[in-house]
Formats: sequence, C-alpha cells, structure tokens
Amino acid sequence: MTFRYIPVIGLEIHVQLSTATKIFCPCSTDYIGAEPNTNVCPVCLGLPGSLPVLNKRAVELGVRAGLALSCTIRNHTVFHRKNYFYPDLPKAYQISQYDLPLAEGGEIYIPGDDGRPRRIRITRLHLEEDAGKLVHSAADGRLEGAAFSFVDYNRGGVPLAEIVSEPDITSPREAREYVARIRQTVRYLGVSDGDMERGSLRVDANVSVKKTDETSGEVLYWGERTEIKNMNSLRAVERALEYEIIRQTGVLAGGGSLERETRHWNDGEGITTSMRSKEAANDYRYFPDPDIPPIVVTEELLESTRNALPELPWAKERRFAGEYGLPEADAAFMAESLPVALYFEECVKNGAAPLRAANWIRTEVFRVMNEKGLSMDSFPVKPSVLAELVALVEGGKLSTTVAREVFAHLAEGRSLKDALPAAGASPGGLSAEDVEKMVDRVLLANGDVVEEIRSGRDPKGKKIKFLTGLVMKEARGQADAAAVSGILERRLGEGR
Repeated sequence: MTFRYIPVIGLEIHVQLSTATKIFCPCSTDYIGAEPNTNVCPVCLGLPGSLPVLNKRAVELGVRAGLALSCTIRNHTVFHRKNYFYPDLPKAYQISQYDLPLAEGGEIYIPGDDGRPRRIRITRLHLEEDAGKLVHSAADGRLEGAAFSFVDYNRGGVPLAEIVSEPDITSPREAREYVARIRQTVRYLGVSDGDMERGSLRVDANVSVKKTDETSGEVLYWGERTEIKNMNSLRAVERALEYEIIRQTGVLAGGGSLERETRHWNDGEGITTSMRSKEAANDYRYFPDPDIPPIVVTEELLESTRNALPELPWAKERRFAGEYGLPEADAAFMAESLPVALYFEECVKNGAAPLRAANWIRTEVFRVMNEKGLSMDSFPVKPSVLAELVALVEGGKLSTTVAREVFAHLAEGRSLKDALPAAGASPGGLSAEDVEKMVDRVLLANGDVVEEIRSGRDPKGKKIKFLTGLVMKEARGQADAAAVSGILERRLGEGR
C-alpha cells in the first residue's frame, strides 16, 4: 500500500481596526513610534476599579467587514473574558467573543491551485482587544537568543477583528492567496490599513496532515493540528506552511506521532520551533464579561452599512474587463487597490482610452511613485491631467517619447500648460492638419523614395520607415509615429 499525505490548513487573521481610540477606553491607537507605555490608562492596563466602555466605531467596522465577507451578522452578541496568564495581558485575561461572535458563516473566493476559483468558508468574525507587545533584548529583536524581554502596553486594547476560516485551504500557495485577498478586502473597506510589517494584520496558521491510501483516497490517520505564529509577510506565511507540512509529513512517514502544539516561525532560519502545548477552549475558562452589556446590532445599522459598501475588488476587476475591454492582467492591476481603481476610472471619465490609461498608470505613474516614495493619494499628476496627456498621444499630436518627457515635468508639480513647452512641445500639440502638411512636404522633397515605394521596390517597408522618421524629425517628436505611418501609407496609396 502506498500513502499520500495531504495538508489541511485553516487560518486565523487578526485585523487591527482603523479607529482613533482603543476598543474599551479613550487611549490613542496610534502607537507606532510612541514612547513605550505612554498610550495607556487604568482601563487598558486593567487596574482595579476601572470599567471598559465599548467603542461603537469598532462594532461598525466589524459589521462592515462581516457583510463584505458574506457573513450573517448577529443582532445580539456579547463579550467574554478569555483567561490566560501572559506578560502582554496585564489583566491576565483578554476581552474577546466566544460562542456568540459578531458575524459568522461567510465566504470568499481565491484562485485555487487548479486555476479555478476556490471557495474558502469563513467560520466567524469576532471582535476583541489586542495584547501588548513584547520587546526582546536580542540584537535582532527576536525571541531566540534574548536574555530578557520588556513589555510595551501601548498596543494593548487596540480593537481587533479576528477572521477565522474553515480548513478549506489545501496548500501554502492558497494560504498566501487567501491572506492577500483578506488584506485587499479590509483595505478596500477602509476597515484597516492591513500592514503586516507593522502588525496591523497578523496571521496564525493551523495546519495538520492527513495520511491517506493513495489508491482509494481513504483517510487512514489524521495528524494533530499545529498552530504557527509570528508570520509577518505573505511570503512568511507560505514558507512557514511549506516547512511545517514537510516536517509533519516526515514525522508521520517515519512512524512517529505529532503533539498538538503552538510553534514559532523563525524567518531567519526558515524553521518552526515549539513554543508550548496548544490550549483547548476549556483551558481559557471563558465566561461573559460582567462589565460590558450585550451588543445589539440594529436593522438600521445593518442597512446603512450594507448600502455604504463599496464595489469590491473582484467585482471591479470583472467590470473593468467587461466594460473597458482591459486584458485580465490589466483589469486585475487596476482593481488591486481602491485608490488605483478610482484614479483609473477618473482618467477614463475624462476622455482617456481605457487601455492606454491603464498602460500609463502601470508604467509611468507607478515608476514615479516608486522612485519618489509617493502614494496614489499624494501623487501630483491628477487623473484629469493624465487623461489630457493620453488624449494628445491617442490623437497623434504627441509621440509617446515626448509625452513621457511632459509627464516627468508634470510629476514635478508643473501644469500641463507649462510642462508641454518645457518638453519642447507646442501647448496644444500638433493638429491633424499640421501633421498632414508635414507629410506632404516630406513626400514632395523625397520624390525618388516615393517612386521606389509606389513601384513596389520596398517590400519590407524600410522606405516608409525612413519617411516616417523624417516627418517625426520635423515634428520634433510631437507627432505619434503610428499615426504618421498611417498617413504616409494613405498618401502613397492615393498616387498609384
């Protein structure tokens, strides 16, 4: 009998919600760069006598994310205390949700390993408070090699939405796609910035391997589930799962057994290491938090949130392909983030040809953004101005080469009126009549070349390219080469 080892993967994604204050107190959530333990108060430090007050905005953002993931929103939910002692929890419990989550039963689609859309079920989305952050003494800041650790409670109490998937993910690549899709979704919604490097979006992976009969497919043995922590990039999620699947498969193939445990991903060494045995739900001794009243999600809130949802990226991608005729890769790129999608559509609304606008955004806009470290929101060239420039190229009034020079001046903050002459172009570009006159002058001055072409002695089109170059030289690059070539071919055909 031959065996096959099949991975079973489920993910827990913790998303920091974009609120100005913490989930149960008025402390600021802007802890990046702040002095340690300065964004704190008696509530988030868990001091005796302090009482939590729920941040309504956190609930609204949780409902928004739940609806976008096709979840059912509970109209009545409660917070629980999840008890465990760890240095980053000053209360020795975390305020979270247990058997009555805010949202449950959703779904999202990703590109599967077979190239077809794959449905990943969402078990639940619940709200909770974030824990503090441990700062380790090791030179590289990692837990490994640290002699001691400090605790910074600035992050403690920042609102989180935990999104738990069913174990529908079958490979590390699919896990990466799923995390990328969740991150894209929360960014589109304005629920979170989804920055994994800064910890705004964190992933815990649960993975096991089942041993099957390769011929019949019968499951012979289910391996114990392992939880992996400390993955702060999409690549880290993929690498950690690849390593852990190989490790677990090796243990089972060698006749060994696996323990249910939590393991730490060491990105530098590319391995997981054991942290502790994995707790079960009863170890946390959940019970309703007596200081926080039940949450009632009204129909008014549901309806207003549902009506305010933006068009989601996968729907936008399909529309860009159908409505604008964009190739699949261009449609996906333009729909990848909401600022890019809005910029693209504004260009098109201002008269730019969709395919040419998409090409300019992918190449010139993103090149300048990367060079200058800009975001789309702060990009100096407005979409209406780019649309004017693209229209000049589309109408044959500017060559692509000169248009790029004009764009460089626009990116420095100049207006189109100033950028055109700075690049040696006429403010209004060349008219079609101007180009026609230039073509006529070149044809008249090169009668011998014209005769060769008309007599069929230019089978490879080299003479037409020569004449096109002469026109482009006279036009100082302002005309579009393809348009000039078309006019030349028409003129030369007229004389035959």
